[in-house]
Amino acid sequence: MIPLLKEVMICLRAGRVTLPYPLKPAKAPERFRGRPSIDGSKCIGCGACAEVCPPRLITITDKGLIRCVSMDYSRCTYCARCQEICPVQSARCTEDFEDATASRGDLLVSVELELAPCQTCGKPFITKRMLAKLSDEFNPPWLKEKFAVPDWFQLCPDCRLEKTGAALDRSVKHD
Repeated sequence: MIPLLKEVMICLRAGRVTLPYPLKPAKAPERFRGRPSIDGSKCIGCGACAEVCPPRLITITDKGLIRCVSMDYSRCTYCARCQEICPVQSARCTEDFEDATASRGDLLVSVELELAPCQTCGKPFITKRMLAKLSDEFNPPWLKEKFAVPDWFQLCPDCRLEKTGAALDRSVKHD
């Protein structure tokens, strides 16, 4: 009984050691890496985030003319690699770190993007946003003289190879 009383006295002397959580959660420190989020209005569907994600929680699936970028937060390690690699800063780490939920479906987030079809074969191969970004980068705003966007921007890799391969064959034969 005496050891138990000693333990009680130690605890009483220590005072309050916890915050009244969740009524008053502490503010996250500066540069805290919390749960990542995808801004669906910025995402171009390039898939760079899915390539660098260690637990593979980001998946890219194409169904018809729709590309779906999905995140399963239940597997996230908060490494922030998705934020570092994203070319349009659509993947950002928030200050949120609480993933407790009654439904696993609450931890799934997805963005659906429209795919652009190949101008030759009609097979979808790139998102329309990514195609627009490539076209914009081909003619940056600071460039005085504007260039026509090449036709091969609108071609899937197979058709592009077929078209440029035929052009290379013709140039080799003329030399």
